[in-house]
Amino acid sequence: MKVNSLEIQNFRNIENIKIEPCDSVNIIYGENAQGKTNLLESLWLFTGCRSFRGSKEKELIRFDNSFAPFDFAKLSMTFTDEKREHEAKLILSEKKKAILDGIEHNSSSVFFGEFLGIIFAPQHLSLVKGGPIERRKFINMALCQLRPKYSNVLTDFNKILEQRNALLKDVTYHSELIDTLEIWDERLASYSAIMMTQRLKYLDEIKPFLCDIYSGISSGKEEIDISYETPIHFSSTDVDNLTLEILEALKKTRREDMQNGSTSIGPHRDDILISLDGLPVKNFGSQGQQRSAALSLKLSEAAVIKKITGKQPVAFLDDVMSELDGSRQDYILNHIEGWQVFITCCDPSSILKSKTGKVFEIEGGKLCSST
Repeated sequence: MKVNSLEIQNFRNIENIKIEPCDSVNIIYGENAQGKTNLLESLWLFTGCRSFRGSKEKELIRFDNSFAPFDFAKLSMTFTDEKREHEAKLILSEKKKAILDGIEHNSSSVFFGEFLGIIFAPQHLSLVKGGPIERRKFINMALCQLRPKYSNVLTDFNKILEQRNALLKDVTYHSELIDTLEIWDERLASYSAIMMTQRLKYLDEIKPFLCDIYSGISSGKEEIDISYETPIHFSSTDVDNLTLEILEALKKTRREDMQNGSTSIGPHRDDILISLDGLPVKNFGSQGQQRSAALSLKLSEAAVIKKITGKQPVAFLDDVMSELDGSRQDYILNHIEGWQVFITCCDPSSILKSKTGKVFEIEGGKLCSST
């Protein structure tokens, strides 16, 4: 999978930029706050996922000199998969438009499964160092790209969860509503089982790649492991059986849930445990080990995408190479040999070394040079 061209208008601090990247390493360099990450972010949005910086869409539209936002931001990209070239456009305004091969949609989720990528930025250290919500975001995002129907299940699950939580709050004052709770429990259990089954399957798929990649990055000094953590005791990953077990767990926690006005168990509360030599890397890993674990997880994500879809995802590395020593840099660059990769940095010389590629200099949201 290759990006052939990109045009950006009124996005973040970028007024208008056009680039034609090469098929291998593309270096985007410049001083801090010049627009390097903005360019990377614009490409990432074509995966169908939200901004990896957690920004709201209205924050992505450029402001003029009086700090008033422009009417729209427009991103245009052509990319090639194993079959043919595609044209994608994303228009951010009061009404968002996503256009793929000339067909207009009102959601960027249309790009799920069409343009595939992996992103690693400094904030992704939270995959290891942060709370469970960060790891749930990781696995949800990965599954949305791999299995676009998972996005619909996730959306429906969140709606059902919201309805159940609202009902839990109302039941305290309106006891006659308790009979309707059973209906929401059944629906929540059904969607929870689908999500948990998909997550467990994904961890089985990513684990061998994770172990291999981490061993390469760390020179075999530690052994990494990954597992799914849930308070729900289940004997089978069959969706129907798991639905019944989740339903039973919801009944057991119903009184507690009614007291708290929220749902205490389910995929919205589960976690992913990452450990080194049997110890949680979050609590016992050094900064270097935590960084290596997070980076290994992201590279493993790409390996799973390639295995399942047959498509090599585009890699986006945002200002992370400078934090790695020479041997780890070399491993990463060798591991992504044959990929199209976009790397942001302040100094491109240390990254390119003997690698061939293209270099784009960004200053003040403008493209200064391209070599």
